[in-house]
Amino acid sequence: MSHNQLTGSILPEVGRAVSLPQLRLDGNLLTGAIPIEIGNCSSLTSLVLSRNNLTGPVPGSVTNLSNLEVLDLSFNNLSGSLPKELTNLSHLVSFNVSFNGLEGELPVGGFFNTIPTSSVIGNPSLCGSIVKQSCPAVHPKPLVLNPNSSVSNHGPLPPNLRPKWIVRSISSLVAIGAAVFIALGVVTVSILNMHARTSMARSAAAFTFSGGDDFSPSHDTEANYGKLVMFSGEADFATGAQSLLNKNCELGRGGFGTVYKTELRGGRSIAIEKLNTTSLVKCQEDFEREVKTLGKVRHQNLVALEGYYWTPSLQLLINEYVSAGSLHRHLHDGGDDSSSLTWQQRFNIILGTAKGLAHLHRMNVIHYNMK
Repeated sequence: MSHNQLTGSILPEVGRAVSLPQLRLDGNLLTGAIPIEIGNCSSLTSLVLSRNNLTGPVPGSVTNLSNLEVLDLSFNNLSGSLPKELTNLSHLVSFNVSFNGLEGELPVGGFFNTIPTSSVIGNPSLCGSIVKQSCPAVHPKPLVLNPNSSVSNHGPLPPNLRPKWIVRSISSLVAIGAAVFIALGVVTVSILNMHARTSMARSAAAFTFSGGDDFSPSHDTEANYGKLVMFSGEADFATGAQSLLNKNCELGRGGFGTVYKTELRGGRSIAIEKLNTTSLVKCQEDFEREVKTLGKVRHQNLVALEGYYWTPSLQLLINEYVSAGSLHRHLHDGGDDSSSLTWQQRFNIILGTAKGLAHLHRMNVIHYNMK
């Protein structure tokens, strides 16, 4: 019923349409809130309510629509924050809440790692990495000490006693603060001493690698320092583990991380990508499931993933090194005819890209970040 002159609100009885596959009411004059009963429409694959005058929050019941593929609520007057559970809608391929009055932090994970900025623009109070706006930190309310609290049941202090009481309270606070500061100092010095005694032993073994077809890591490495797995061969770095992420060896930076070049002792170069973990990596189980799938992919038009390293604070992808430089530079920065690519070369590049994507699709892998 898109693009009509429908008025009024969406009735709660819509929740009885449990077999309805699509609900398209965009381009009307509907008002009021989206009824929470819409979460009962379990067969919905498309929910399009854009370009109306709907108000209120996005109901959390929308996250119950596990078959949903298209969700478009753009150009309304919706408010509040987006339900975090939207990331659980695994079939969602199109999402748009632009030009509303939504606020708060955007959900992180799932398809929210790949949606374009155009899906959420027009909501000035939204924050998160997608809109390139940091969210304000939530600070606990300060502890307020009332010097009169212990005698509040007996009325206010006489004027001649108030200065003495205030002075004593301030003195007590200063003494407590000094004690806490000294205690923290003792703890810090103790931790630094413990770290100094063990740092030399740890630095020598922080990257103990293992190889083999079963993807099994070194147990000592996993227990003490992290988990490193090579899908083929050994990772014996010529420069030592401590210089793996050397600034001088940086190849480039992207939306997902920074890439460094390093060499194995046999002379072969590899590329190590340090992931930006704040928005991408949520748990070790999910991370390992993804990289082990990619570790099995081999094709002449795909860069091979040769291994990975995991700790809760650091994740590295070990990739095949491709030596010819940036494709973007070759395509766009040819200053003269001798260095620019011919049409046939450009055609071969896009043909190879298509072959690589086709191979991924046959393995049920979606790239999600082609540029």
